[in-house]
Amino acid sequence: MNTKLKFLSALGLLLIMSIMLAACAPAVSTPVTTTATTAAATTPESTTTQPAERVAVRIAALKGPTGIGLVGLMDSQEAGTTQNDYTFSLSGAPDDITAKLISGQADIAALPTNLAAVLYQKTNQEVLMLAVNTLGVIYILEKGNTVQSLSDLAGKTILASGQGAVPEYVLNDLLQKGNLTQPATVEYKSEHSELATLALSGQADLVMLPEPFVTTVLSKNSEFRIALDLTEEWNKVQTAAGNNSGLSMGCLVVTASFASAHPDALAMFLDEYARSVDFVNSDTTKAGERVAAYGILADAGLAAKAIPTCNIVLVEGEAMKDSLKPFFEILFAANPKSVGGKLPDDNFYWMRSVK
Repeated sequence: MNTKLKFLSALGLLLIMSIMLAACAPAVSTPVTTTATTAAATTPESTTTQPAERVAVRIAALKGPTGIGLVGLMDSQEAGTTQNDYTFSLSGAPDDITAKLISGQADIAALPTNLAAVLYQKTNQEVLMLAVNTLGVIYILEKGNTVQSLSDLAGKTILASGQGAVPEYVLNDLLQKGNLTQPATVEYKSEHSELATLALSGQADLVMLPEPFVTTVLSKNSEFRIALDLTEEWNKVQTAAGNNSGLSMGCLVVTASFASAHPDALAMFLDEYARSVDFVNSDTTKAGERVAAYGILADAGLAAKAIPTCNIVLVEGEAMKDSLKPFFEILFAANPKSVGGKLPDDNFYWMRSVK
């Protein structure tokens, strides 16, 4: 059986698994292919002359924080200033992104990092890690001022979302390593929106939520504050253990066939994506408008407020590998299925050629 047939035979399983693995994705359903929209947003233009023949690159992205870093690139594509010729498909459902990769309808995708590891194993190494594009988007919010460190969670009850997925595994690891004098109790709710509603209705005072639900709660109830940034807490624990691991929750992947055929175009994409990330982080108001215009988040004002705590980045090369390996080891220890049943090997990580 050839590789493509293997991909297709794994599709049914992957569609089910991908829904479980992307616990921080907002619930948006229908996939959307972008068309030339409106505006002249102030986005970075290409700094080099376009090649004579632009390589066609099909990008699929999950709505929510994982897709935010693309908006500058999307605007540049509409302006005709990109080095490659990009098309974009956005969806709120991880199984849509998985299906596009497996069926050959996407070359690059933005999705959760652990889903990338699953796809690598299940597609006979056809899906490769290209870069980390989103760090941690999960926070502990408190209505009050009693929690200043992980150790302050001792004896408290936390309402959380993301059970059976990355948020649960991250929280458990931090609680185990946080020097708590007595255990914390974690009660899980099935939906992020349900938990946000409980917080806003006064039924929960200590919650763990992802963006953009964090910003929603903070915007609607000023009594809540960010008590713990779990990205910062993760960094403290990992630094103490001698690791350079970041809380790497979102990523860019590429199909091995595209990477083999177009390594220069792939390097150009990373350069252009880096400029897009700079735009997003340097002008959150305009970036928020573009995020809403493309339907990545529904509200421009909410998007602008959420961007600083969405941790939009571009981490590639050895730094990417150093960040992800300890992260995957912790996920594997918590649940091997969360990374595809075994840890990805070094061939999983795409690196630029040194010229």
